[in-house]
Amino acid sequence: MQDEGPFASWSHVHSFEPDGAGTTVSDSVSFELPGGAVGRLGNGLAASALRRLFEFRHERLRHDLERHEADASAARLRVAVTGASGTIGRELVAFLESGGHEVLRLVRRAQTGPGELRWDPDRSTVERAGLEGLDAVVHLSGRRIDTRWSSRARNEITASRIGSTRFLAGVLASLERPPATLLAASAIGYYGDRGDEPLTEASGRGAGFLPRLCADWEAATAPASRAGIRVVNLRTGVVLTPRATPLSRLLLPWRLGLGATIDRGDAAVSWIAPDDVVGAILHLLRAKGVSGPVNLSSPEPATLRELADTLARVLGRPRFLRAPGALVPIVLGQMGRETLLASQRVVPQQLLASTFEFRYPGLERALRHALGRYR
Repeated sequence: MQDEGPFASWSHVHSFEPDGAGTTVSDSVSFELPGGAVGRLGNGLAASALRRLFEFRHERLRHDLERHEADASAARLRVAVTGASGTIGRELVAFLESGGHEVLRLVRRAQTGPGELRWDPDRSTVERAGLEGLDAVVHLSGRRIDTRWSSRARNEITASRIGSTRFLAGVLASLERPPATLLAASAIGYYGDRGDEPLTEASGRGAGFLPRLCADWEAATAPASRAGIRVVNLRTGVVLTPRATPLSRLLLPWRLGLGATIDRGDAAVSWIAPDDVVGAILHLLRAKGVSGPVNLSSPEPATLRELADTLARVLGRPRFLRAPGALVPIVLGQMGRETLLASQRVVPQQLLASTFEFRYPGLERALRHALGRYR
């Protein structure tokens, strides 16, 4: 029942029932919108949104349980996570904890709660004792890059990624009982604008601010590597989640029927579903033979035009507008040029070679899952 919230009334029964072969999960919801007769006009839209939400939850639960079942025979891990409140961090923590792993969140708040350690990389402080004896650390924190790159923004982006990584790697290297593994965030921005060239982890660095940033970001993990810690640099592609990502910024105009593709429609977009990001991280925590850069992206990259057409189909909206590519750097500066206009056809060679199983290798299925539109 609802104690407080946006509904006039709300009742939700979450059920687990054995079905012979396993367990059936079901959700039964009854609700009333505020506003009386006027509010009831929105019942159909609310019911549709709730149906998509619970279909999404059931699909994610099923896949999470499949991954946990495949991992059940291995020992549970003790893992510290930075950036645990971020888009991927929140999902990773929930996923690991649902699999029985112990997760410590590194937070900047002065007051910490259960399962939290305080750190402040800007002041080079961290609760070192809490890091002793961990199995692994997953370092995901860093300032967002999807704003115009003023001089101040560049400095903040650089400090938040390189400075925090260098500090953390140095601390881990100096521990009496350091973790065996450090997974550290990076990005496919390392490769720069490369047209239709297939890009594996062995491909060289591109030109521009992002490639330099990613190269220095990865190099900042060197103290951990020198101390014998296995380091994996997570070169992550565009994550298809509607929460605070490039996809989230596309959704409103598309839902209003104002979706467009940029003139450079043949530019390659290397993307990945969030479920595959967290699944790959667990896989890499276990894959002791894998180190160095690893491309976290689908084995089926798309073009900007394919992304636009697929999004239109999934949302049931038209795509008839075209945005001139020349406007992007005028509006967004170098950030737009190196992100929206860059073509990167990335191949996740390390993941494929280590037999990682993608749940969402294809774009349409990944978008339908991300948006809860399975039909």
